[in-house]
Amino acid sequence: MKNGINLKQLILWALYDFANSFVLITFFLYYSQWLVVDRGVSDFWFNMTFVGSSLLFLFTVPVAGSITDKIKIKLPSLRITTLLAVIFFAITALITIFTPEYYVISIITFSLASYFYLFCFTFYNPLLHDVATPEKHGLASGWGQFGNWLGEIAGLLVALPLASGAINLIGQSGRAQTLLPATILFLLFALPLLLFFKESSTKIPTKINLKQEYKDIFKSFIVLCKSPGVGLFFLSYFFFNDAVTTASNNFPIYVEKVFGVSDNIKSYILIGILITSAIGAPISGWIADKIGFKKTLYGILGGFLVIFPLMAITKNFFFFIAICVAMGLWFGSIWTVTRAYLMKLTPPTMMNQSFTYYTLMERLATFIGPISWGLIVTYVPPMNNVLNYRIAAAVMAIFVFIGIVFAKNIPETK
Repeated sequence: MKNGINLKQLILWALYDFANSFVLITFFLYYSQWLVVDRGVSDFWFNMTFVGSSLLFLFTVPVAGSITDKIKIKLPSLRITTLLAVIFFAITALITIFTPEYYVISIITFSLASYFYLFCFTFYNPLLHDVATPEKHGLASGWGQFGNWLGEIAGLLVALPLASGAINLIGQSGRAQTLLPATILFLLFALPLLLFFKESSTKIPTKINLKQEYKDIFKSFIVLCKSPGVGLFFLSYFFFNDAVTTASNNFPIYVEKVFGVSDNIKSYILIGILITSAIGAPISGWIADKIGFKKTLYGILGGFLVIFPLMAITKNFFFFIAICVAMGLWFGSIWTVTRAYLMKLTPPTMMNQSFTYYTLMERLATFIGPISWGLIVTYVPPMNNVLNYRIAAAVMAIFVFIGIVFAKNIPETK
């Protein structure tokens, strides 16, 4: 490794982050609006898609992480989960194009696509170990996240002419047109890592008793959480990631309801956010390697503690854009820092399980955030048609504050 980073491995690893961003940004922006705005489905039910995938995740993924720690290799599982994610994203896309009246089925397939998409990260994130030495994990994680934001920008640029109707491929025009091309690009750009990445671990022949794995999973989780700082990290991550994920999932609908802007303008705002996110990702990783991960995490969470209330109260659209674009710096940093921080806190023998719970905390957070958001926008009186959405955005700062409280006693690492 040159200067602590294997450049070839880093490119392949970051390219996968680039690949999965196509479906992330496209389905997050256009499927959400196709379902809520075009098909008239309640915000509450859209958010329940994340709850459904979380339940499935809860009952399957921890055991998968435990088994992977025992057999050591991760790429075969990553190949399977990636392929299943592609299949269900493709089915969802085909429904929106050809049979939009079956949107209820698309909710189910989208939930399964989200489930397998997140399942991938149980095997993908620990590959950071084969990309860089420990003292360069922050910087390498930042470059991976840079690939993620770059992929989201590319995804938007591909989707814009399709969503606007300037280009019509097949079936229903508009937002539905964006989903299938994004799924195909996800598969194409994921293939280099799936085919050519080299794991340092080799398969260890191990007899797996699935029933026993389920019996032992709670015990192993307790052992993991007793590792210094790991349990507090998960609690903190659960709350602040809940706020960030919920706000990002509902961002297109929020902008539509509060400011009534077109899809094109939303896309331009997102491109601005993604550019600053791409800048913030490697910078935050470099800073964390230099000054420590705890201090860097505090800076990120403090930024969100200010940003969410500002977004909620501002009525000037141009000031709102400025806040959003600035927010990208923090948004680009949060997953860069947290996945490298967790790698430093976790015992090496429990790495896959640790990243399983890292992703699981992200999914479990979708019980509180989306339900809170959905209930607020549904039952708070929508004064001027926007008060309920503004309150929902402001409430996200409360979850960030709770995350900061738990983060206080996580040990520092340098």
